[in-house]
Amino acid sequence: MAYFLKKSRNKKGLYLQIYESHWDPKRGHTAQSSVRALGYEHELRESGIDDPIAHFKREVDSMNAARKAEIEAERVREISDVPSERHLGHFPIKAIDDALGVAGDLAYLQIPSGFRFPLAELLSSLVYARVVAPCSKRKTFHDVLPLMEGVAAGYSLDQLYDGLSYLGEEHEKVVEIYNARVAELFPRDTSTTYFDCTNFYFEIDREDDFRRKGPSKEHRPEPIVGMGLMLDAECIPIGMSAFPGNESEKPQLREVVGRLKERHAITGRTVRVADKGLNCADNVADAVLAGDGYVFSKSVKALPAAERAWALSPEGWTDVTDVRGNVLWSHKETTGDFAYRVTDSEGKKKSVTLPEKRVVTYSPKLARKQTWEINRQVEKARALRLAAARRSEYGDSAKFVTFAPVDGEGEVRDDARVVATLNHEAIRKARSVAGYNMIVTSETGMPAEEIYGTYHNLWRIEESFRVMKSELDARPVFAQKQSTITGHFLVCYLAVLLVRLLQVKVLGDRFCSEDIMGLCRGLNVCQASERRYVNVSRRTPVIEDLAERTGLPLLHFNLTKGEVQKISGCTLQTLQGEKKAPSASKN
Repeated sequence: MAYFLKKSRNKKGLYLQIYESHWDPKRGHTAQSSVRALGYEHELRESGIDDPIAHFKREVDSMNAARKAEIEAERVREISDVPSERHLGHFPIKAIDDALGVAGDLAYLQIPSGFRFPLAELLSSLVYARVVAPCSKRKTFHDVLPLMEGVAAGYSLDQLYDGLSYLGEEHEKVVEIYNARVAELFPRDTSTTYFDCTNFYFEIDREDDFRRKGPSKEHRPEPIVGMGLMLDAECIPIGMSAFPGNESEKPQLREVVGRLKERHAITGRTVRVADKGLNCADNVADAVLAGDGYVFSKSVKALPAAERAWALSPEGWTDVTDVRGNVLWSHKETTGDFAYRVTDSEGKKKSVTLPEKRVVTYSPKLARKQTWEINRQVEKARALRLAAARRSEYGDSAKFVTFAPVDGEGEVRDDARVVATLNHEAIRKARSVAGYNMIVTSETGMPAEEIYGTYHNLWRIEESFRVMKSELDARPVFAQKQSTITGHFLVCYLAVLLVRLLQVKVLGDRFCSEDIMGLCRGLNVCQASERRYVNVSRRTPVIEDLAERTGLPLLHFNLTKGEVQKISGCTLQTLQGEKKAPSASKN
């Protein structure tokens, strides 16, 4: 590119202009364009310039010299303390969040707080950053948010902490706001709801009122905080709860459903689905009294002897096969009235009888997996017994060992040393029920295969927990206060909600969670110059799909600043591949 002085003669005189010459790759030759119009030579002389041509030639030479120096400086440019990489992977999440339009409701929510910064902007930016690059709040503020295209952080770090704590205190209202907006944009199906709990450990020495020691899902000795998650029939999050780690998970199902019904997130009758860890008489009774149904699993090993004998008997089984005739799983069922011991309003236990269908399933694949695990634990117990290991070293294998004080003659005595022996009856019982599972349900008219399919959709809630823990790094190591910890969980919950809406409602559930998270993490650009960006993303099927449906240059290597801004400002309408209706022509 070079500047030159162009002289054009016409009837009025000699007209001077500064032109720019540059290479046009589309035309395949150089092109010229006007940079600055100077005027007629005789008028310039009258204005006080003795020799306009010589004067402006010197100015053009100066411009070319400055341009040459700029090119040279660009060629030997040193690295900067500001990364050139920019995050763009949050653009579909942002498009959905913008379309939900929660900012107005959150503005009302923050009125009592007296905050002088937009709470909605803070929450949205934290959610986007959690999807793109999960890290501590301090690092998010300093290192992630400044590199996110189209995201403004109009608040300080102290305001971030204050806002997060306030959101934690009001998390139920925030969830209610999002549920109402989601229902307007994407109609909810709450005919079936899925619920499960997990917990997160904290590397701290002392417990407090919220972080308490309890049974950790990761078998950690540190204090934990429990989290309950509820999904709708399409496995999109609809509710969450956070509770101290030493509290039972079983009441959480009743409490979350009660809150969601009170806030009208769940309307009408719903079938509550949960695993055996939440199956108790009080949860069954609560579902029935609320006019809801339930689908719970039940341990075959814990059944009464007569019912377990029926479940394991070889009669009455129906096989489900694949196209090649291989047995995938088998089932048998019975319907009848079954007794439960429930707690009444006075806190007393009483027996009630409920009509229920019970479906026993057997999976050869599950049987092989569980048998392998049983054998592994038995071998571990045998090795520890031979090594005279302490009881605390047995871990899960202790259920296959009997510990009893035995004297030198083999007699059991209270004052003798403790000896470990393999419990062959426990081993036999565990192997006999490997591969078996029982599903109990109030839906007596539902076919067994539909019950099985409904129950096994619980894998989506397990996947949501895995996304939280692995992809979103939800374990808040540095959070201290209960409100801040709950606010952090709220950010992770909303991140999962928006990812699920993108996955299920926009992309039609054609891509797995790993693909969606790969899009959010991998779509980045580098700023090569003031007006040019380089797309450093790896081509994936998700990016190809979005490029085709939106028409955005997601697959281009070179991007202009305008194109990057267009991607970051994408709307839900564009994301869904919808075209604006043409305006009516005027007659």
